[in-house]
Amino acid sequence: MAKSNLCCLLAIVFGLGATAFMISTIVVAVKLKDEQNNNEKLEAKIDAMAKTDAPAPTSPPVATSPPTAFVNICDGKKSDVDLANVNCTDVGVTPQAGANVTKGYVGQYAGAPKMGDGTPITTSLAQAGLCPVNVHWHLGAEHVSNGEYDMDGNGPSEVAERRRLAGKVDPGGQCYLYDEDDDMFKNDYVWKHCTNMEVGQTYEVHWPHSVHGACDTDNQYQEPFYDGVFCHFKENGKMGKYADVPLSHQIGVQAQVFVVVNDENFYEEDLFKGMIVNATSGTGKDIAYYTGSTTGQSRNNTICSQYGPITWQVDRKCNKISASSFDNMCKTMKAQRDETLGSKDTHPHGSRVVVSDILADQQIP
Repeated sequence: MAKSNLCCLLAIVFGLGATAFMISTIVVAVKLKDEQNNNEKLEAKIDAMAKTDAPAPTSPPVATSPPTAFVNICDGKKSDVDLANVNCTDVGVTPQAGANVTKGYVGQYAGAPKMGDGTPITTSLAQAGLCPVNVHWHLGAEHVSNGEYDMDGNGPSEVAERRRLAGKVDPGGQCYLYDEDDDMFKNDYVWKHCTNMEVGQTYEVHWPHSVHGACDTDNQYQEPFYDGVFCHFKENGKMGKYADVPLSHQIGVQAQVFVVVNDENFYEEDLFKGMIVNATSGTGKDIAYYTGSTTGQSRNNTICSQYGPITWQVDRKCNKISASSFDNMCKTMKAQRDETLGSKDTHPHGSRVVVSDILADQQIP
């Protein structure tokens, strides 16, 4: 009986094994058939594509080089017109800046042609087709407007005197607005973006403009400003579309003198872009127009600049401005694509001495 049961059990096991083998064989056969069908469909699809203009499927493109970095097309353009300083008595020296801009002052420059190479621009520089290419400022005033700013003005002299003795920055003239008893002239301001600045001090801001700038592009604002001024000079200048245009109508500078105060009533939102004009306060309303040169403490009445004659438009009035206005301008400078503008121009530069009468051209009006 036991032997009979064992035989039956073995028969069942062998039967199940045979059944499982048959099922697995069928599954494999089905898979092979499906794979064959898929291959046949793929081959048919490829054949069909080969008979049409449809492109064959491709893999995603592989980058062969890193993304293009920002290219400063104005970098180094000063070298296209690199003019060394010369002796002021040399033949051909053009009118110089900064001059006395007191109303009624008459310069004695006797070079030919009078008024330099053409008259100064007396419309706005924007109307004349120039765009700003830089903003920077000088410690003290480089120009003189008697009774507004000159070498007899007043202010907190400690920082200016320390810089002068250290030979770092030559200070210019000062305004007459400083009042040591008024908090707006002496309360400290926490500077976040500008450096070496002082509440109560006088500064002259310059906005160089040019028809050769990379106007309305990321390259517009440059340091040094010469790179911006001469960005497209090589193709536009002597042999280009401005060949017959006087230099004084190709390049110009706006200049405005301020005393920095710690008072938000004197906040100006956009000092970065150009001269402030305010009919109520009179800021930017009484303008002296004349032809001159570039300035800076490397020039004086013995050593002159060859970059001229260019238009100068100078506000004769001294103006109050909040420290926060300057700091906001420095913040904007740091946001420009030319990073050196925000690293090298966010502090006051040295001032040139006021040019002598014989180097100063006539002014309008």
